[in-house]
Amino acid sequence: MYYKLYIDSVFALQAASNLYLLSLAGQILKCTATHKRILASAMLGAMAVCAAIVAPAGTVGCRLLICAIPVSMCMLRAAFGIRLLKQLFFASLAMAGSGFFLGSIMIWILNRLRTVLKGDISLVITLATGYLSYRLLLKMITVIQNRRESSMRTVVICLPENGRTLRVQALLDTGNHLADPVSGAPVSLISKQLAEQIHPAFRPEKYHAVPFRSIGTDKGMLDAYEIPDLIIEEKTRSVRKEHVIVAICNTGISGESVYQMILNPRLLED
Repeated sequence: MYYKLYIDSVFALQAASNLYLLSLAGQILKCTATHKRILASAMLGAMAVCAAIVAPAGTVGCRLLICAIPVSMCMLRAAFGIRLLKQLFFASLAMAGSGFFLGSIMIWILNRLRTVLKGDISLVITLATGYLSYRLLLKMITVIQNRRESSMRTVVICLPENGRTLRVQALLDTGNHLADPVSGAPVSLISKQLAEQIHPAFRPEKYHAVPFRSIGTDKGMLDAYEIPDLIIEEKTRSVRKEHVIVAICNTGISGESVYQMILNPRLLED
């Protein structure tokens, strides 16, 4: 059985695929490059694949399989300037994984188009389907990365301490749903060490007993107090909150931890 390949069509499809895969790999690896470098690297990879197809040695499948990883490494090196072999290898795996999901989405879309168009799919439709698949996959990767960054985000908290301001690192925990059982106000957690530092700011008449549940503990009560105010400093804004309830956490936040406070995400809501 023989197949007729048009080398210009192969080059166009391969260059577009490489362009999408390099962009996705850069998003996953947090690498940056100019559009010109990514485009030049994609065309370089397309030329290498075309050269492997027309080479008079072995079968086409074997030649493409052998050159897959070296070609992807060369493209990544040219686009993002990655030099270490280990980093290039893992970047190639990220690129291969992106190719797997990108191809799966493309096949799913093309199969549905064939039932509508009742015929062969043109090169233009294939390229358009590839772009649509790329945008969908890029959106999925961006959403996953944003959720991961949000779940591990730290902010700076300015707290009162003996007439001066104390700046501490706080972990923004999206899973912290602690609330005062009476007022429903959000409750943040602070370490015992931090509680000793800002103890003068506690209002004894505003003592709260906050029930909680956690892994390893069936249930319990936390001693919580109200502080007059605090300032939450993010990269793009500062939020001032008054009458904030903080609960003293005897376990879970060590004195050597980078953060000394677990912030309730409701405090960032306007």
